[in-house]
Amino acid sequence: MLLKPPCVAADDLPRALTSTGHAALDTAAVCSLIGVDSGALAALSPAWNDLPADNFLRDGGRYRRRRHSCFVVRGREVEQVPHRSHWQPVEYNALHGGLDRLFEPMAPAVTAQPVWAGLLRGLAAVCSAVKGDQPWYVEAHQFRIDTTDGIGRPTPEGAHRDGVDFVVVALVDRHGVKGGETRVFDADGPTGIRFTMADAWTLLMLDDERVIHETTPIQPLVPDGHRDTLVLTFRRGGFQGPPRD
Repeated sequence: MLLKPPCVAADDLPRALTSTGHAALDTAAVCSLIGVDSGALAALSPAWNDLPADNFLRDGGRYRRRRHSCFVVRGREVEQVPHRSHWQPVEYNALHGGLDRLFEPMAPAVTAQPVWAGLLRGLAAVCSAVKGDQPWYVEAHQFRIDTTDGIGRPTPEGAHRDGVDFVVVALVDRHGVKGGETRVFDADGPTGIRFTMADAWTLLMLDDERVIHETTPIQPLVPDGHRDTLVLTFRRGGFQGPPRD
């Protein structure tokens, strides 16, 4: 039996993040947070069938497909910025840190839909409720982890932080796989929880300064088994980039 995530109501999300550093929302709560029905979110999901291969995997795997785009949220305003690479320091990603990774951008079929801006706007408001009102620099990653190699690794870098303020992981689809358990631990202690997101558009939000997280590998139950997610990071002050001389 899969352990269900400990979900809270949308209105309780800032309080839960302040209290424990992490919180989950079920689909109904996500819809409540951004003021849409579940059909609006479901309309985004077909875009995950058109993700190019991630050619930067340093473990030699072929199990990950992705797109990546960046945005700035200032109050009600959501602006997509010119396409840029994704970069993390080695302190936060021992496997891929220090590497400029330029992925294909997200398609307008996703980013032009009103629900997309509503999602970023609603989550940025939660960030501001916890850490103060300010512009939020958002990196958005569409992931498909498949079982082409017999096993797929959602977090090949292991348990980690991302070097941002908040991380959001939303399950978009889970088809014909076992595994994929989400694990969240206090960054400075032994306390942790584990659960498996199974319902589309269930969402986990993390205070990246307080917790570390990982998702266990998946294995196939059917030949085309896969796990689709949307990962959003929210950061104050600017996007991550290589240090300047």
